[in-house]
This record gives sequence, structure tokens and C-alpha cells, in this order.
Amino acid sequence: MNKKYILTENTDNKLKQIKALRDGRYFRKGDLGGFIESEKNLSYEEDAWVYGNALVYGNALVYGNALVYGSALVYGNAKVSCGEIYE
Repeated sequence: MNKKYILTENTDNKLKQIKALRDGRYFRKGDLGGFIESEKNLSYEEDAWVYGNALVYGNALVYGNALVYGSALVYGNAKVSCGEIYE
């Protein structure tokens, strides 16, 4: 598995801030992202990303090319995805 982020020690309650390990569509290596509860909340596949003050926790999953940002809350059994992005 090619990890695209790590969980940092920066926290928001029990959630940890992510940090990019490589470049992607919405992030660059070294960028700090939003907060997730565990690696099960953000896929390593494609360019899905969480940033800003966005929080993802519980059984929620962000995957595909989805972008969760601002003050968004994604939790419970929610699944957020976006297919191909055409520019």
C-alpha cells in the first residue's frame, strides 16, 4: 500500500490531524489536512482528502476523488465519494 498521509500528534479531541506524504490533486507533500479518527476514515486510493477544520470519524469513509473541507462533519456510517473529475 502506498500511504498518502500519516496521522500526526495534533489532535481535536480523539481525532488526529493528517499530513500528506505525497502530492495529490488537492494536496502537496507536507500539507496538513483535516482530522480523522483512524486510517479507516480516509482511503489511501485515488485523491480523496480532508482538510481545513473538517472532521471524519466513526465508521465514515472518504474515498475516490472526494474532497471534504471547511467545517464539514462526516460521521456515523456515511460514505463520501466522487468519481472522475474533469477539468
